[in-house]
Amino acid sequence: MKFIAIYVLFLASTGLAFAADIEGGKKLAAERNCASCHGPDYYTSILPTYPRLAGQHEDYLYYALRSYQVETNANYGRKNAVMGSQAKGLTDKQMRNLAAYLASLPGPLVVRK
Repeated sequence: MKFIAIYVLFLASTGLAFAADIEGGKKLAAERNCASCHGPDYYTSILPTYPRLAGQHEDYLYYALRSYQVETNANYGRKNAVMGSQAKGLTDKQMRNLAAYLASLPGPLVVRK
């Protein structure tokens, strides 16, 4: 019983016990005007060099947002002026919600077996 209580506390402290809020991510994407670069469907970007986000893997999207926050870290950071400024003010919960929303959208990505 003691082990279960410790495990639940561990999950709660890491954020793994709580599901992301897709509706919150949708609202955040609209507030941050993500569609202005990544397209209204988050698949048809305004430039071919901008990534397609719809249907992308949730963990990848979260990691990408975190990487933009730590752009100065040579091992984990990503440098992009626009995305760096977009990601800087996001909380961990907001990044998880945004990643969950974008991953929930229909997209061309498939996992091949």
